[in-house]
Amino acid sequence: FRDQLQDTLALKYLEPQMLKNQIIKHSKQQFLEGDVEHWWHEETGRGIRTKFSDDLLWLVYLTCEYIEFTEDLSILKEKTPYLVGKELEENEYERYDKFEYTKETGSIYEHCIKAIERSLKFGENGLPKIGSGDWNDGMSNVGPKGKGESVWLGFFLYNVLDRFTKIMEQIKEDLLEKEVENQNENNEDSNRQENKEQQKNEENIESKIEKYKTIMQQLKKALNTNGWDGRWYKRAFMDDGNTLGSMENDECRIDSIAQSWSTISKAGDNDKKYISMESLENHLIDRENGIVKLLDPPFEKGKLNPGYIKSYMPGVRENGGQYTHASCWVIIAESMLGFGDKATEIYRMINPIEHARTKESSKKYKVEPYVIPADIYGASNLAGRGGWTWYTGSASWYYKAGIENILGLKIENGVLKIEPCIPNSWKEYSIRYKWKNAF
Repeated sequence: FRDQLQDTLALKYLEPQMLKNQIIKHSKQQFLEGDVEHWWHEETGRGIRTKFSDDLLWLVYLTCEYIEFTEDLSILKEKTPYLVGKELEENEYERYDKFEYTKETGSIYEHCIKAIERSLKFGENGLPKIGSGDWNDGMSNVGPKGKGESVWLGFFLYNVLDRFTKIMEQIKEDLLEKEVENQNENNEDSNRQENKEQQKNEENIESKIEKYKTIMQQLKKALNTNGWDGRWYKRAFMDDGNTLGSMENDECRIDSIAQSWSTISKAGDNDKKYISMESLENHLIDRENGIVKLLDPPFEKGKLNPGYIKSYMPGVRENGGQYTHASCWVIIAESMLGFGDKATEIYRMINPIEHARTKESSKKYKVEPYVIPADIYGASNLAGRGGWTWYTGSASWYYKAGIENILGLKIENGVLKIEPCIPNSWKEYSIRYKWKNAF
């Protein structure tokens, strides 16, 4: 669910309709309660219902991305059905089944609201509950019993609320304008009824905006207090009370995505954003092997059992290797902080072609040097070896990071602007881009 939505991030520059189509398509895999199928088979109509905590929010995230880029609020009126099925039991973590569609339909706006409302489950540290995993599927044993919390998910949820409330404010403004127009027309009876409905919608939207903004304030406070570990942000709190991503840990002492998203989300305190990214650079960037590790040290023989991530060899995939998706987020964060030299160094470093400059390096890398890999191994004799290639989600983020964050070509609310974050050594660069009917 989350991966194929993110695939279309890069396509928005070429054909935004493809992003729109993907949003509409994915909305049909949302249950009436707001959660979504983690994956599904179109041929059979079967899919899996889980307790993953981030999947459903990607629908809102990509909807924001589409509207900010195109100004097309009409997508919010598109109507699609929901899936219906028995909810998971307390000790049931997933169910593979054929779920039926409801006759009832909801607008994309209503789908987004359902996703947000479903996500507003917080633990004792004031952070979102992680369920059976967040973006890192491998952390399947952190919170399945309902107590574990995710620091990264706190940053992600903050960003989603921040962006979607701005869209909600646009909708409210449109309703107000329409109300004024109705008052200026002659048909008083029909206009009076329509105005009543619009006022009701305005009040509903206004109350939700206030609710979400309050949650954002509470989240920001919790992230920068309970989520802070002194030199970087923690990663998660487990059901059993243990912490991941803390200096106290022998394994997973620091995790990349909590640091990068403190900047991307704009929820990190100003000083903490810089300190945490400096810690990421010191602990997770391996220049010798040209990778950015997801976490370090990897899980191996320690007492913690975070989930199936531990079944990977140390340094393989999520367990301390480079997960390219996350390394792209590091580039975005560095550029948002204004570090053009660092952003472009990492961008060049993780480019597959850099791992095949010589016969010796290509023998170590072993996979195609012209497509983005999901992962590169990060430990022992496997360090620098490529993993799963042709990974479209990571490729999409890599493209977005280069176009938007380094070269700085941004289209927001109908305005094209250039806000580059380039290395000091660059004297100039050029872009040729066809936007609508303009070159």
